[in-house]
Amino acid sequence: MAEEKALNDQMRARRQKMKALQDDLQIDPFGHRFDRDSLAADLHEKYDNKTQEELEANPVHVIIAGRMVAKRGAGKVIFADFRDRSGQIQVYARRDDLGDNYPIIKRSDLGDFIGIAGTMMKTEAGELTVLATHLTHLSKALRPMPDKYHGISDVETKYRKRYLDLIANNDSLVRFQQRSKIIAAIRKYMDEHQFMEVETPILQTQAGGAAAKPFITHHNALNIDMYMRIATELYLKRLIVGGMERVYEIGRIFRNEGMDAKHNPEFTTMESYAAYFDFHDVMDQTEGIFKAAAAVVSDDLKVTYQGVEIDLNKPFARKHMVDLIKEKSGVDFWPEMSVEEAQKLADDKGVKYEKFWGVGHIINAFFDEFVEDTLVQPTIVYGHPVEVSPLAKKNAEDPRFTDRFEIFIMGSEYGNAFTELNDPIDQRARFEAQVAERENGNDEAEGIDEDFIEALEYGMPPTGGLGIGIDRLVMLLTDTTTIRDAILFPTMRP
Repeated sequence: MAEEKALNDQMRARRQKMKALQDDLQIDPFGHRFDRDSLAADLHEKYDNKTQEELEANPVHVIIAGRMVAKRGAGKVIFADFRDRSGQIQVYARRDDLGDNYPIIKRSDLGDFIGIAGTMMKTEAGELTVLATHLTHLSKALRPMPDKYHGISDVETKYRKRYLDLIANNDSLVRFQQRSKIIAAIRKYMDEHQFMEVETPILQTQAGGAAAKPFITHHNALNIDMYMRIATELYLKRLIVGGMERVYEIGRIFRNEGMDAKHNPEFTTMESYAAYFDFHDVMDQTEGIFKAAAAVVSDDLKVTYQGVEIDLNKPFARKHMVDLIKEKSGVDFWPEMSVEEAQKLADDKGVKYEKFWGVGHIINAFFDEFVEDTLVQPTIVYGHPVEVSPLAKKNAEDPRFTDRFEIFIMGSEYGNAFTELNDPIDQRARFEAQVAERENGNDEAEGIDEDFIEALEYGMPPTGGLGIGIDRLVMLLTDTTTIRDAILFPTMRP
């Protein structure tokens, strides 16, 4: 109750200052367009190495603007720190220099936006500073800022009111700036390798391309239920059929599933498809993308995640799933076996399975149980069983497995890729197997997409496809343990 009263007192005081701006100084508290010519980071880069005497001998005039985040002094002299999108810089304001303009900063509160014209100088302590010669009030903050020393104590507030998190926690601001640069680096890599960026429907009449529960909505004009997309895959492949040859899309995906440190109901992926590639080509592409993204945050492509150094500069390890299972559990799935034999192996090792699973499902469960958590450095795991890869091409030498891979780092999966299935007859059989799984209790299994099969019947060239989870990649490269810190506005309970 006392905190609420104190907050109300502060808000009341700020409104009084707002009124004083209007009545006493004839200033609009919420300002107008402002031209600045410099950002804080640029000024530091240019002048941090200049001496006090050099700046006095060759005056540099600048115009900056930003939010006031600290204020010291009173009377005739005030020091204040201002933050813009690039960083922070100190301003030195004297009544003797500013005259009637001085009350703007004297009456200002933390959080207010002010434009400052002035000259570059250095204080006796050697701190780069703008000596203000003119001030322009730009916007009044009517609520007090979060305490910069204690941040936002309520984690819920951090995610519900991201703007406060960005104001109070510079680490958050930097992380989301890096996220933007990481996505830009991926785009640059794809564009340089002749991929075309495209957009495919978010609202679809049939959800496909992944094993996941969709969000269902209703289109009033057509009076039909529609689905938020759970993947971009099937539409991007239609474009390969149409002759685009190399396409990619960075966009939101929606899955009506649980939420935890690695999952949010809406998230961002990058999916790409290249005609005449196989999964080996996509392995090379994947390494290139990860290295390009890592270069945003690390010159040597080494990043530290939760105290562990991850070396993205070395060639990524490439290992078959069955070999890894044998290495970690001692169980050898290379010999052909019946479902009953695979179930006995699972029983012996305490691996749980569903009654409708085939051998391939059990192999995949062994990988989850014994291998996944052990993959710390970048590892490309290939050779997934056909039962868990309904859209991947069967391996020519051993049709129990597919030409598919996933990339694992720090025990988590960051990408999924394969030589695409382009045989419409095989594709229909795979879809039908998925329907049978659904009837046996797997409510995430796909249905039959007749239009996609028809597209394949017109002919799709051999194709390599890739999907990367952008949010998880950002988490890795910025040393973040929860997806909520990698998405600006994560899904929250009302």
